Amino acid sequence: MSDMPPTAAHAKAESSSLGDLLGEVTRDMSILMRQEVELAKVELKQSAARAGKGAGMLAGAGVAGHFVLLFLSLALWWALGSLMGLGWSAVVVALIWGIVAAVLATTGRKELKAINGLPQTSETLQEIPPTLKPNP
Repeated sequence: MSDMPPTAAHAKAESSSLGDLLGEVTRDMSILMRQEVELAKVELKQSAARAGKGAGMLAGAGVAGHFVLLFLSLALWWALGSLMGLGWSAVVVALIWGIVAAVLATTGRKELKAINGLPQTSETLQEIPPTLKPNP
C-alpha cells in the first residue's frame, strides 16, 4: 500500500482535521438536499402543467361530444319530422333522451349504493384488539 502514490483525497485527509471533514460533508449534504428539493419542485410543476393540459383536452372532448349528441338529436328530430310531423318527432326524441337519463340515473344510484365504505370501516374498527383501544 505504501508503494502507491498518495491521491488528492489522501493528502486532504491527512492535512484536514476530522471537524473540517465533517463540516465539509455536512455542507455538501445540505447542498445536495437543496438541489433535490429544487428538482422535485421543477418536476412537480411539469407534471401539474401536463395534468392541466390533459384535463383541458378532456373538457374539450366533453364539449365536442355534447355537440355531437345535440346535432344527432336534431338530425333524428328532422328525419322523424318528415314521417310524423315536427312536433311529434320532437316528443319522440325527448322521450328517447328521457329513457337514457333514467337508465343512467338508476345505474348511477345503484353504483353509489354499492359503496360500503362506512360499514366496512366500522367493522374494521371493531376488529382492533382491546389493548390498542384508548380507555373509555
